[in-house]
Formats: sequence, structure tokens, C-alpha cells
Amino acid sequence: MQLARRDARDRNAQVQRVLLGLLVANLAVVGAKLVIGLRTGSLGVLGDAAHSSADAMNNVLALAVIWVAAREPDEDHPYGHEKFESLGALAIVIFLSITGFELVKGAITRLGTGSTPITITPIEFAVLVGTLVINTFVTVYETRRGRELNSEILLADSAHTRADVFITVGVLLGVIFAQAGLWWVDSIVALLVAGMILVLAYGIVVRGASDRRFAELTIAVNGGATVEAAHHIADAVEARLRDQLMLHEVVVHVEPC
Repeated sequence: MQLARRDARDRNAQVQRVLLGLLVANLAVVGAKLVIGLRTGSLGVLGDAAHSSADAMNNVLALAVIWVAAREPDEDHPYGHEKFESLGALAIVIFLSITGFELVKGAITRLGTGSTPITITPIEFAVLVGTLVINTFVTVYETRRGRELNSEILLADSAHTRADVFITVGVLLGVIFAQAGLWWVDSIVALLVAGMILVLAYGIVVRGASDRRFAELTIAVNGGATVEAAHHIADAVEARLRDQLMLHEVVVHVEPC
């Protein structure tokens, strides 16, 4: 049992290190998009910056969730706090859903009212491409580490960053076509991106809760058995159930009879 808890603490520490590195990368991306969006007046770029800021907020949320999940079991949570990681993943699904809704609303509004052409310099366009490269790397790295560490929160967050990649691609296409006079392409791309976001959110939901399983039971032992012998029996039962049923933790209570 103690070994399993040490492994869980080590896993949580690795997840926290990954999240801290990703937070730095996401803050750099937000800063670049925000500066370009304010300079050009592009609502698409500003919206992309807002979505990227959600990535950074998700990193902060995930760090808090992992900190709570790493706490030792207590009277109210006898099996630990790992389920808080599932709640964090659910919060990211909510962020994704809100982002998709805002994209759809903005795209429909723009299709109805038209769009103002924007002007962006080659350097600014190159910076946006650079943020796309960073987010692509972050997505691949976070997905790989999430699978290695079996972390719901990393896998959910990588899905959100993947949505950011799609959105940035859409913004770049929208900028290119808007400068060519085809303003409506930006709205169509936004609707397609919103659809991708909904698919990603659905993927997180169907992945479901953690597969960590627990068991608690009471066994009867001979009343004449020593305390040491009773503990040996309990340990053997725990080990057999854990191995045969693939349980994360087993609690065995001993009752003399």
C-alpha cells in the first residue's frame, strides 16, 4: 500500500513538472497573439489570444487539481483524492464547450453583418505561425506524457491545446482570405473549428472516469490466531485481490470469530 502511494506521489510530481513547463509556453503564446491582435485590430487574432489564455488557465487549474489529488487519504476520502483529477478534466470540457459556442456565435454574427478587412505585416504573420509551431509541439509532448503517466488531466489539456492549433490555423487562413477580399471564409473556417472543438470535448467525456479501482472488505479469522498471523492473512488477501482483479488499493479488515 505504501509503495502504491509513493508511486502515486512520484507520478503527480512528474505531472506537475510537465504542467509548469507548458504554462510558460502558453503564456508566451498568449502574449504574442495579444500584441498582434491589439496592433492589427483583428477580432480573430484577439479571440485566438483569449482561447490561448484558457490554455494557461487550464494549466493553473490542473496544477491545483493535481496538488489536491496528491494529498493523502483522510477520513472524508479514505481512498485518496485521485478523483479530483477527473473533475479537473470535466472543467476543461466546460472550457472547450464555451469556446465552441463563442466561435459559432461570432461566426454567425459576422456572416450576417460582414467583416472589416485587416492588415497584418509579414513579421506579425510569421509570429502567428511561430505560435502554431509551439502549440503543435506542446500538444504532441503533452499527449505523449499524459499517456506515459496515465494522466487524465494532461490528456484533457492536450485536447484543449489541440483545439488551439486548429483555431490558429483557421485564423491564419481567415487573415489570408480576408486580405484577398473573401471575408466570409473566416466565418466558415470558424464554424469548422467549432465542430472540431465539440468532437474533442466529446472525446474527453467518453474517455470517462479514471480506471483506478478500490475494494474494502472484512474477513473472519480464527479467534485463537495471533495478531501477527491475522495480519499475514490480511496481507495475503490484499495481494491476491490486487493481482487477480487489477485493483489499485485494497483495504482488508480483520474480525476474529
